[in-house]
Amino acid sequence: MENWRQRCGHALETLGERLRLYLRWWVARGWNSPRAWRWIALGVAILAVVLAIFRQPLADTFWPETKVQQLLDDGRQALLEGRLSAADGTGARELFEAAAALDPDRSTVQQALVLTGQTALNQARAHLAAGDYDQANAALELARQLQAPATEINRLAASLPRDAHERDSVEQLLHRAEAAQAEGRLDDGPDSALPLYQRVLAVQPDRMQALEGRDDALSDLLAKATQHASAGDLAATVALLTRVESYDPGHANLPSAKAALNGALEQRSRQAERDLSRGQLQKAAKGFQQVLAVGEDSIARQGLQRVVLLQTQEVTRLAGDFHFEQAERMLAQARELAPDSAEVGAAMRTLQRARAAQKSMETPLSAASRERRLKELLAELDVAEARQQWLLPPGNSAYDRFKAAQALAPQDARVRRAAARILPAARTCFEDNLRGNRLRAARTCLDAWQALAATDAGQAAARRRLAQRWIAVGSERLGAGDTAFAAQALAQAQEIDSSTPEIRDFAERMRTVVP
Repeated sequence: MENWRQRCGHALETLGERLRLYLRWWVARGWNSPRAWRWIALGVAILAVVLAIFRQPLADTFWPETKVQQLLDDGRQALLEGRLSAADGTGARELFEAAAALDPDRSTVQQALVLTGQTALNQARAHLAAGDYDQANAALELARQLQAPATEINRLAASLPRDAHERDSVEQLLHRAEAAQAEGRLDDGPDSALPLYQRVLAVQPDRMQALEGRDDALSDLLAKATQHASAGDLAATVALLTRVESYDPGHANLPSAKAALNGALEQRSRQAERDLSRGQLQKAAKGFQQVLAVGEDSIARQGLQRVVLLQTQEVTRLAGDFHFEQAERMLAQARELAPDSAEVGAAMRTLQRARAAQKSMETPLSAASRERRLKELLAELDVAEARQQWLLPPGNSAYDRFKAAQALAPQDARVRRAAARILPAARTCFEDNLRGNRLRAARTCLDAWQALAATDAGQAAARRRLAQRWIAVGSERLGAGDTAFAAQALAQAQEIDSSTPEIRDFAERMRTVVP
């Protein structure tokens, strides 16, 4: 550059001297001479030629700002084209450094060099992801020379294979992962696709082939999870979603797969409600348990509690009829669902008392003792009848005393008269309590009625009316915000007559109101 300036200065001095001499001659000879005008024209032509030849050196000498801006523009263009460094000086780094030599204090020049270093880091990252380790090393070296952030440089350098053996190992892992994925072995062990991709990414977190392969494999797992959800296989769906989240909790297809699971859970919960309304307690319990196995759900929890309540009530009924084997089975089911439930404990004690009552009746008696015992039972029956204790408390109800007396003397006229007296009393008891909206008492009377005359044709209509009354009262209390009583009313109606049409609508209303 200094040589150009010297040459330009010398040329200008020579030209100036010639012009000075010519002007002296022109003044001496006269300005209107034809020869003078020829010399003027020749001088102008020579000046034009000189300016054309030395335009750039002159501009650099007198206007250096123009040269710096041109270097910046050329450097930015090289940066856009990805030519970060070139031996012939046309790389972005060389152009920006030339601009810095002309104007070292200009901030835009320094910023351009910083941008070049960051671009070198990006290129190193891209080469590393593509497995082009030589180019990645070259880009990192350029980033170091341009003083890019050391933490980023070190992190990328740590991802580079340390030697040819490690490089070959990474490539082999990648090939094995792709082969396992092609065979459909996605997550079946350490030699399946996803674990192998994870091993590659542990060494090279930005390796694009591994990232894309893992993403495709996880998409396949999520598609299977959605299929399982559609088939109602909640356990398999949850297992697949858990595996996917362990690899990539932010996978793009996870939300849709989870939505499919939620839909399957809601469908299973509704099916369990239907099973409960039909009196299929074991199926209902299984459905509610499957929902709860995925996560806590208030509706399923309440449904399971209703199942336990109905089971313990059935234990009480069976124990009262001395059907101990069936009662034991039902009690075992309830205990499995809620071993610490107060209802289960009460049902267990009821069963024990019923067994004790039966055992006491089976003790061999003489004729006199039998007669004395029969009179005692009939007297106790009269007391229980007067107290309207038809079925409860278990072991001491009018029905229990009647059954005990019947076991001692089934053909005795007094026992037959007691039966004839209890049956209409039970019907009357039911109607009176139903009119008075004393629904629990009406249920007790209805159970006594059924126990005394199981084939009575009027019982079906009576059960339907009582179930409908429970739904009506439960609906009223639900409207007042008493969800606990509404849930009890629904359980009572389902137990009394699960085919009552109003039950389904009320159950759906409960699902929308109860949080």
